[in-house]
Amino acid sequence: MILAPSDRIYIAGHRGLVGSAIARRLTKDACDNLVLRTSSELDLREQADVRTFFEEEKPDYVFLAAARVGGIHANNTYPADFIRDNLQIQTNIIDAAYRSGVKKLLFLGSSCIYPKFAPQPMPEDCLLTSELEPTNECYALAKIAGLKMCAAYRRQYGFNAISAMPTNLYGPGDNFDLENSHVLPALLRKFHEAKESGAEHVVVWGTGTPRREFLHVDDLADACVHLMRTYEEEQWVNVGVGEDISIGELAQLVAKVVGYTGKIQYDTTKPDGTPKKLLDVGKINSLGWKAKIDLKEGISETYRHFCTER
Repeated sequence: MILAPSDRIYIAGHRGLVGSAIARRLTKDACDNLVLRTSSELDLREQADVRTFFEEEKPDYVFLAAARVGGIHANNTYPADFIRDNLQIQTNIIDAAYRSGVKKLLFLGSSCIYPKFAPQPMPEDCLLTSELEPTNECYALAKIAGLKMCAAYRRQYGFNAISAMPTNLYGPGDNFDLENSHVLPALLRKFHEAKESGAEHVVVWGTGTPRREFLHVDDLADACVHLMRTYEEEQWVNVGVGEDISIGELAQLVAKVVGYTGKIQYDTTKPDGTPKKLLDVGKINSLGWKAKIDLKEGISETYRHFCTER
């Protein structure tokens, strides 16, 4: 059985949004033989250190959830950091996992790998058919390199590496820093602070018209475990809910959850990013998995977590 309780399972990035959710999910199945390292204990950008770690720990399975991530502002401001760090992290882990005899590795990409004007919903095979969204191009290129590296190592070496491409994520453990966070946690913090201060309005970046799909991170973790146990192909797999919402509608929903009653204003001088991002989830649905957590329910849970952790 894949992911048996006795298996040594390395979660790269276990303190992050995705990695911590995968750890929670595995623990539910009594898979508690987890191999974990913080970034201070193991710098995944250092090839020699990563190789030594794999040689000494000999994990059976690897979830590669470690990455430098951020929203439009962070991607626009630090493109060199995003492409360098992500290329180093994933290259070091994938290669060391293969060399040390890991049984199977799951690499986590992102829906931003797909073209800016990809067909909607976006199927897996639309990758590299046209140009990327400029605001996160460097991050996307690194993630594309990661999934292609997994495919190449499978093809040339027979290494059992698979890739999952999640849509926009949210949930407990998210980053709520306004400078570096993604849109949903940023909105939660903005509306919360506006409610506390009694602000008359909240400013939302862009026009409010772009549409996005949002997946609760616990749903993603469940999908990752499902794929690790059942999927054995080179083709990457989209992971999403199959439904989207406009940023304007999302802002209204967040305001309602938070209890903010002021006005919403849009700063149209700020970039919108890709106009629409909805994944085609037909493949993963056909593999026996579907998202379960309702968006309003998930946002409410995330907001409770945010309030508790402040």
